[in-house]
Amino acid sequence: MAQVNGDLPFTGERFIPGTRGEIWVEHWHRYHFAARWAAGKRVLDVACGEGYGSALLARHAASVTGVDISPQAVEHARRAYAALGNVGFACAPCTRLPLDDASVDLAVSFETIEHIAEQEQFMDELARVLTPEGVLILSCPNKLEYSDKRGFANEFHVKELYREELEALLSARFPAIEWYGQRPTFFSLIAPEAGTGGPVEAHLVEVSESATDQSASHLSNPLYFLILASRSPQSLASLPSTLSVLADRDDWVHQDYEKVMRYQEYNAAQAKALEQKLEEQSLEMAHAVKRAADLGTAVSLQETALAAQKALMEASAAAHASELAARDAELLRRRGWRWWLKLPFIRLGLSKE
Repeated sequence: MAQVNGDLPFTGERFIPGTRGEIWVEHWHRYHFAARWAAGKRVLDVACGEGYGSALLARHAASVTGVDISPQAVEHARRAYAALGNVGFACAPCTRLPLDDASVDLAVSFETIEHIAEQEQFMDELARVLTPEGVLILSCPNKLEYSDKRGFANEFHVKELYREELEALLSARFPAIEWYGQRPTFFSLIAPEAGTGGPVEAHLVEVSESATDQSASHLSNPLYFLILASRSPQSLASLPSTLSVLADRDDWVHQDYEKVMRYQEYNAAQAKALEQKLEEQSLEMAHAVKRAADLGTAVSLQETALAAQKALMEASAAAHASELAARDAELLRRRGWRWWLKLPFIRLGLSKE
């Protein structure tokens, strides 16, 4: 496990600030999106983890309570954000929140519900602590896009949801719902330069060169659902629908993508070179066998045996390397390139730096 932020390790699932790649974009964007609803509010951050999101919301909120089931994460968050006077952290399961009834104006829960079996109880707890006009902002993977279409199973997830399953859970408690979708992707960003005054109108153009309809003004096939829910339609209507874009100033995601593509090309080139060497060794073995047959000597037979043994060893190495390269390429294709973090590039003498 990579030690990214002090004493709290990156497990591969719980995001820690400093973790590079697609996961960085996904998690930070959700909290920046939620901050629009946090101004002056009493905010609850469920499954707050390291605490970075609670701290971000505290820039806008009257108060923020971060709750997490991990004592290690809560202890870390208390130390890391001790200077913030309007943030507190508590250790508790999301199905037994340590808050009074109707004590929260905004509840935020990102990538939590898929990790538990007690999803009904979790929704009941959120409804209990929210005021009648309170707003819930919740995200979770879209099982159809996240798992089914990619042939992928996340070992940390207990029960992923299809859209209709999530809608049934929410609508039973919150009759007013607005659906957003999130999908990390490469984009071309056109926006006013810093310092340009005046309001900015959002404009989404989603295109596909392979589709008959070349563009759309709404996000299709989201990888994650991001939902606003409330018992009060007026609460959701208090802010207009928005198109939210998080642009990475340091361009981590694109740089990591380029890096993994270079690694993959290197893997393929190494496998091809080994296959070529195998062909050469096979020819050498055939010549040795012919010489042995022609000369019929013990020495030539020994040379044949050694050549055959060497060729078999190199054939095995080439086949293994080719198999690993093919597997890695398939992982990249099916799971998305963010999974390069788990691929053993070091086996070909490469570091990940």
